Amino acid sequence: MLIRRALREDIDKGDITTENIVPLDYTASGRIQLKERAVLSGLPIVGWVFDELGKVETRIIIDEGVWLELENNKPLDIISIKGDARAILMGERTALNFIQRLSGISTLTKKFVDKIKGTDARILDTRKTTPTFRYLEKYAVRVGGGYNHRMGLYDEALIKENHIRIAGGIKKALSLVNGEIEVANLSELEEAINGGANHIMLDNMNINELKEAVNFAKKKNITLEVSGGVTLSNVREIAETGIDYISIGAITHSYKSIDISLLID
Repeated sequence: MLIRRALREDIDKGDITTENIVPLDYTASGRIQLKERAVLSGLPIVGWVFDELGKVETRIIIDEGVWLELENNKPLDIISIKGDARAILMGERTALNFIQRLSGISTLTKKFVDKIKGTDARILDTRKTTPTFRYLEKYAVRVGGGYNHRMGLYDEALIKENHIRIAGGIKKALSLVNGEIEVANLSELEEAINGGANHIMLDNMNINELKEAVNFAKKKNITLEVSGGVTLSNVREIAETGIDYISIGAITHSYKSIDISLLID
């Protein structure tokens, strides 16, 4: 189990500091606090972490998936906590590591989603996730208002450049497996459509190329996805071309962890 592995990594044979300072059966209460504007996700994980360590009660007092603002830069209580003090201190860092990172993903995702509001485009994630954390990170994307692309190699075919090279061309690759296909220019787009593709990924095309691709593909009821080079500064312009999906690896590999801390009363 992911949480148990994370705790074992941190605690191993024991918490030297806590076990020498905190008496057995000492009870403490405290709060987990948000210290910056953010969209939170993964909050139930805090309770699961402490369930592995001892008798600790946690209560989530804030909603996931919405923008949370600080009033006069004052930290915002998001979870109350009470129970075995040793367990609280031993699980503190692991619990925070999970929610700081997942909230970073949901916050960045929400920024992209807000940027394209009013268009028909949807923000997608990719497989560029932390090894073993994919389900959690893709959950955080959904909390932020984004959508999940395929979960892995097993649930959807995506024919990429190297597949096409090995197969011997776009048409040949499409004859071997039915799925989405990646193209790099308008001539490859036309070839993919003629080969029977109905879901096409446009890789690193400029705005003018995207507009042409949309005009050409929409007449044939083709679903288009943009990938590569998407930022907060250009995502709106991309969405306004009429594209269906925008996949962004950065939301799971280049986010900033959110400032969250635990304070004992």
